Parts: sequence; structure tokens; C-alpha cells
Amino acid sequence: MLRDVERPRLEAEMLLAHILGKERIYLHAHPDVMIEAEPFFTLVRRRAEGEPVEYLTGKVSFYGEEFHITPGVLIPRPETEILIEKVAKELRGTERVAEIGTGSGVIAIILKKLLPDLQIIATDINPKAIELAKKNAALHGVEIEFRLASYIEGITEPIDAIVSNPPYIKRGYKLPKSVRYEPQNALFGGEEGDEVLRRIVTIFADSDAKLLACEMGYDQRAPMQVFMRSLGLEPEFYQDLAGLDRGFIVRK
Repeated sequence: MLRDVERPRLEAEMLLAHILGKERIYLHAHPDVMIEAEPFFTLVRRRAEGEPVEYLTGKVSFYGEEFHITPGVLIPRPETEILIEKVAKELRGTERVAEIGTGSGVIAIILKKLLPDLQIIATDINPKAIELAKKNAALHGVEIEFRLASYIEGITEPIDAIVSNPPYIKRGYKLPKSVRYEPQNALFGGEEGDEVLRRIVTIFADSDAKLLACEMGYDQRAPMQVFMRSLGLEPEFYQDLAGLDRGFIVRK
């Protein structure tokens, strides 16, 4: 039933373990246990239709940790781990950091775990995201201030750094089936795709912050470089594990 899924056996096990409220190892240690199968097959059918396994189980793995995830909030991607590593290397560990578009809160939470003395204010325009991010912060025992706001509106405190994984897909781009279940305003960055990125760069240029780190689309390096240089900024781009341009760091 899951033959069109990239990891059919793994995801079938994830769904079955979720239904049983057990870890996957339980399935192999107790192969003869009889269960009521219909709830499992209900989830399998939904997964076969394209619904992400993370939404079906309410869990997502990121940076070696487990987080809550719910429909209506973007599912964290592995490449965003690179953004966190880049930011962590740039910070002393005592700065005040603003995260724009926190989503499930994973960037802010991992940064706080890596650098416990950071002060982090994370914003999002999605009330579901803010609620989920607070839940994830509590799960991991870290203190982060989450604010329902657009960009850095409402942040009056001085900011040392800005970090963001914003929507950067060009409107009209055909998404894979499973991605269509995710919130569109967290994916599409405008008609050209880089409008939100440009707004964040402009906000940074006008602020007292000394560091900006953003994820971006693989094909946005050239236009973003031209735009940032027009503002007197010199970006440093980084690549993902596939060698594709995936983000940039800007220092003042």
C-alpha cells in the first residue's frame, strides 16, 4: 500500500508503533502480538494518499531530537540543521537573537540548547505555530519568548542577530504531493519567491543587528547577492549536503 512512499517499511513501522504507543523496537521484539489492525490501516491509507507521516504521528525528528508537530505548521527539514550550525558558530553565546517565522520552534530551541545563555525572541504570524512552539520549548525545558507578530514587529529590545527560515518558493511552483498538505504561507515567498527574503534583509539593514542568517532556495543566490550588495551588504553563501546553494550569512 505504501509502495510509492520513499521509505515504505520504515514508515509502516512508524505508523504501527504510533498506533500501539510503543517504540519501533517493540515491533521486532514482539512479532506475534495480535492487535486491532483497522486503526493502523486507516493511517496507512492516509499516508498512501500523500499525507505526511509526521502529521499522522504528531512527531518529527530534527537535529537528533524529537518534537511535536501538527497540521497547519511547516514540517522542519534536515537542511535547516545546517543553518543552525552556521549561526551557532557566529555567536558568542550571550546575544539577543530574533527569529522570524519560528514555525514549530525548532531553530530557536536547538540554538538555546547549544548556547543556553542566548536570549531568543521568536515571532510568527500563525497562532497555531506559536502554540506549538511553546509546547516544544516546554518539552525540551528551554525558555524562549514567542510572540505572535509579523517579522520583528513588537520587538523593541535591541537585537544582536536575526535568523530565519522564511518562505522562499516561487508562487505557482508545483509542489510534491505530500508538501501540499503543509501551510502554503510558510512555503511561498511571493510571485518571484524571494520577496520575504528581501524584506528580512531590508529589516536587517535598517536595524542595529550585526548578524543575519537565512535559508533560501537553491536558485536564489544571484538575485539575492545583487540585492544585498545594493544595500551595502556582502553575503556569504553556504551549500547543503547536495552541494546546492541553501542560505547565507551577512555580517556588519
